[in-house]
Amino acid sequence: MAGHAPDAAIFETLAIAALKRLPEPFAQHLADIVIRIEEFADAQTLADLEIESEWDLTGLYHGRPLTEQSIWDGGDMPPQVTLYRQPLLAEWCETGVTLQALVTHVVVHEIGHHFGLSDEDMHALEEAAG
Repeated sequence: MAGHAPDAAIFETLAIAALKRLPEPFAQHLADIVIRIEEFADAQTLADLEIESEWDLTGLYHGRPLTEQSIWDGGDMPPQVTLYRQPLLAEWCETGVTLQALVTHVVVHEIGHHFGLSDEDMHALEEAAG
């Protein structure tokens, strides 16, 4: 019997576990982050990001980075990290890394946008959350 591809609930569990492994001072700013799992990014998202293939986007941060927020801001939706299940499954099969490691990598990268981090900072954060 063939195995089944991990469903959205498994992806959500892995993403939440990745968030919980992030160290302070980051962890204290993650309580409002919403994790969403979708099969693929929609056509408008891909167009906005100038991405040609739906297979090329594995995750996306939606929200205003903490570095751009003010106490006077109001009415914003909570920040969200969306993981795109099908592109992640394809990358998982192609790379041979564990699904947990792949999801952690994407979550940390997207959370890095929440904090306004550089790619170097995101890499260090991923090491800490690994």
